[in-house]
Amino acid sequence: MSFQLPKLPYAYDALEPHIDARTMEIHHSKHHNGYTTNLNNAVAGTDLEGKPILDILENLDMSNMAVRNNGGGFYNHDLFWKIMSPEGGGAPTGELAAAINEEFGSYEGFKDVFSKAAATRFGSGWAWLCVHKGGKVKVCSTPNQDNPIMPGTGCGGFPILGLDVWEHAYYLHYQNRRPDYISSFFNLINWDEVSKGYSANK
Repeated sequence: MSFQLPKLPYAYDALEPHIDARTMEIHHSKHHNGYTTNLNNAVAGTDLEGKPILDILENLDMSNMAVRNNGGGFYNHDLFWKIMSPEGGGAPTGELAAAINEEFGSYEGFKDVFSKAAATRFGSGWAWLCVHKGGKVKVCSTPNQDNPIMPGTGCGGFPILGLDVWEHAYYLHYQNRRPDYISSFFNLINWDEVSKGYSANK
């Protein structure tokens, strides 16, 4: 079965003013759609065809750049859309909040570390909050469409929150003001969804 472009759980304009409708439309219908199409082309006729995306990424031959780039792009964006919401923002609660407080001292401490990871990622890439077995959380970043699931990315753990810092994610609205985009992102985080990822993978 080929991979399908996931539908957004909200309208293109639902995340305004933090992410504008035009950016969302292009990001989803052009960029994410392109990764989906190219991933299907890359796995067609190979032993990867028909495998779930997590299986592909966990056991990826990192020299297979077509699957690495497009498989990462497909998965990363699927997570990105899910962990944002028009009703997002606030702060985490429960077990996830406790894990964040233990690792970073406070939610504000987490925001500082995560924002730095996103702001200092040179060129294109992602910032991540990952859960490790046992429930510990860590922040890291990866270049391009790499993610912590892939072998040897240096992150480890399982990604439960990701921020796209490719220019196509923010440039129409923020131009070169990546820190402003990062700051706005915290108003959109769907902590209920992130907590589900934490509970399922700790």
